[in-house]
Amino acid sequence: MNTLLGLCGALRAASTNRTLMNEAARVFAPDAFVAADLDLPLYNGDVEDQGIPAGVERLAAQVRDADAVIIATPEYNKALSGVLKNALDWLSRVKPGGVWRDKPVAIMSAAGGRSGGERAQSSLRLCLTPFRPRLLSGPEVLIAHSGQAFAAEGQLIEPQYQHALAELMAELRRAAG
Repeated sequence: MNTLLGLCGALRAASTNRTLMNEAARVFAPDAFVAADLDLPLYNGDVEDQGIPAGVERLAAQVRDADAVIIATPEYNKALSGVLKNALDWLSRVKPGGVWRDKPVAIMSAAGGRSGGERAQSSLRLCLTPFRPRLLSGPEVLIAHSGQAFAAEGQLIEPQYQHALAELMAELRRAAG
């Protein structure tokens, strides 16, 4: 059985990154897909001293148990979202650590601008480095002008985006072996 975990760096239900994450899961076609809940409290050492929040423990278990992970990140002010960074910060504090170690991970982004979230992906790669996942290098899935990139059913409209996503999901499937 292969389990795919999806992390969306936007909390908004109608986020194009949530749509992209769901489309990636459809293309990957896992036996099971879990969309993680990143609506977590802001990281605070005082909160940590009282115990890791249940939502963080649940997220850590989901990452640990997944065969592969997809991360869809919006670009906020030229970087990954605070929501996603906060989740990564919390995951760095769970015991036992190493939930990301050697985990196959594919990242993607959808943004309103013409770069499709390129800087968000760059900053996300940097933030994931200390966790040592098996981060796929490509193909890059950068959905520009994302408000017009999806059909009503949530599928990508442009063939070049469809092809890049299909190739990335095939690479992730191989990595999850």
